[in-house]
Amino acid sequence: MKRNEFIRLLLAAGCVFHRHGGRHDIYLNPITGQKQPVPRHAEIDEQLVKHIKKQLGISK
Repeated sequence: MKRNEFIRLLLAAGCVFHRHGGRHDIYLNPITGQKQPVPRHAEIDEQLVKHIKKQLGISK
């Protein structure tokens, strides 16, 4: 999945950008309070996308 597409999906689900990390950006789900790093690669593996969504509590 393209990173820009995934970021749009996170923002639409209610997640917000929290901070920059060394090689990742940290996104926060304010409803659950969970934080998860998102790599700054052009393409993100589908398994990693599923993992990040699960950790942030996004069902889509």
